[in-house]
Amino acid sequence: MSAELDATSGTAPVTATPAPTDSPDPRAVRRGTQLVAGLVLYALSMAMLVHAALGNMPWDVLTQGISKQVGWSFGSVTLVISVLVLACWIPLRQRPGIGTVANVLVIGVLVDPFLALMDLLPDALPLWSRIALTAAGIVLNGVAGGLYIGARLGPGPRDGLMTGLVGRTGWPIGPVRIGIEVVVVAAGWLLGGTVGVGTIAYALGIGPLVHVLLPRLTVPVRTRG
Repeated sequence: MSAELDATSGTAPVTATPAPTDSPDPRAVRRGTQLVAGLVLYALSMAMLVHAALGNMPWDVLTQGISKQVGWSFGSVTLVISVLVLACWIPLRQRPGIGTVANVLVIGVLVDPFLALMDLLPDALPLWSRIALTAAGIVLNGVAGGLYIGARLGPGPRDGLMTGLVGRTGWPIGPVRIGIEVVVVAAGWLLGGTVGVGTIAYALGIGPLVHVLLPRLTVPVRTRG
């Protein structure tokens, strides 16, 4: 229908309203895909470092130590610790997002199958293979972190604990993170968790990796025209 004035009535006809589109928001699709991919790769990277046995990620040292003491699977302990850490958000007034809940469930469920997959490798890997597996696990963890953090759907339970403490205390984020990780590594080591060069390499390397990757993997915020 023409939008020009009707010659006989002198009034402008009503233009048709465009039909609503059912196509999904590309940003939403990308965010969801990144979140799931990041969490799956995160669980795989955890399994790689555990199997290499040169030193776990800080929180995984605690997980492995508790697993050895109580006889639960690594994934079960990961899930329980995640829920307990998430409960600590309440006094810190942190609000979880869908990515936070997905972090707890996806990693907790997938890490055991990935550990089983790693067990298909020879039991006695040569040292160079263990070093390569550790290095690959750290790099993959950096990619995974960049993906799920860049999705902007909510931090993981452990990240939220750190930022919540920073928000409540006003302390710098660096010392807070170091303090948390020193505590969990010490507790995990006392319980029998594996601490080694892999733990140190992860602590030193993950920050720079995420710093480089996160800007490239963060989904841009929608702006109004």
